[in-house]
Amino acid sequence: MRLRPGLRVLTRTNGEVQVGTDPRWAVRLDGLTERETAAVLALGAGADSDQLAAGTGARLAQLATLLRDAGLAAPDRRSPAVLGPAAADATVCGLLRPDGDGARVVDARRAAVVGVVGLGPIGLATAGTLAAAGVGTVLVDDASPVRSVDVGVCGYRWSDVGSVRERAAARVLRDIAPDVRTDSSAEPDVVVVVEHGAADPARTELLLGTGTVHLPVLVREADAVVGPLVVPGTGPCLRCLDLHRADADPCWPRIVAQLVGAPPAAEVGAMAVVCAGLAAAAVLRAVDDPPARTRLRTGATFEVGLPDVLPRTRTWEVHPDCGCTSHGAAAVAG
Repeated sequence: MRLRPGLRVLTRTNGEVQVGTDPRWAVRLDGLTERETAAVLALGAGADSDQLAAGTGARLAQLATLLRDAGLAAPDRRSPAVLGPAAADATVCGLLRPDGDGARVVDARRAAVVGVVGLGPIGLATAGTLAAAGVGTVLVDDASPVRSVDVGVCGYRWSDVGSVRERAAARVLRDIAPDVRTDSSAEPDVVVVVEHGAADPARTELLLGTGTVHLPVLVREADAVVGPLVVPGTGPCLRCLDLHRADADPCWPRIVAQLVGAPPAAEVGAMAVVCAGLAAAAVLRAVDDPPARTRLRTGATFEVGLPDVLPRTRTWEVHPDCGCTSHGAAAVAG
């Protein structure tokens, strides 16, 4: 038995040790002898319980059982080492998964295919985050040129200005993850679509008709909306949201018609990195556990507004006049 990698083991008082700092799983062990304290600290440094058994005997076995029951310890397994930025994902996934095998999660991501349409700062940062997390294929789609307002921490450089976005984005992704593929004929598991003003109804219909799981990101004047994650046949789609808005504002369809295809708004860096983090996290959850996609918060949107960029969550329901759930289910079945 070993403690899950990434857990901090800290001394509190004489005979008292704290394992973990996250309130979801942190525990305190008290009443320890000096030798037992040293043994628990050694577990935190990477030792296994068998290595320490000679020094503490049955008492360590009791402590190991307590830690295992608290979800802080797992059977000692030697998974292949994860190198590069995905190593951080492997460590945290190991803390979050019941079996503690975060390396297996990252390894499975190599087979995933994710598309990103719209490669402004939000789209590029989302694609880069997915590549860094170990997603094997990140398809990039945006033939428009890199603008000077796109340059920043999300990846574009001044030398990229005027270049085709998808070509510059492919270079950025390879700099992050040299083995990532940016073109493939495989169908994507999830598609992230970054649009400005309003979502294109034709694209929405195409994604629903092909049964494609997709995550819209809508950039507006001084905020952006991430979501909902649309799983065809389950939960609301973007047309549902438009129908709900039209119920509240009869002029909404006319507004949408004017916003679709409008010149893109600037994607301010602070807002872009928050939106990209939310988008990438939603995609990774869908990729890591495909059977659980229908249990994810498919009706949730996150509105990220400047200047504070604190996400505001809203929950949406399927609109009774949309029919997207039966439409999506038929597309998936077909």
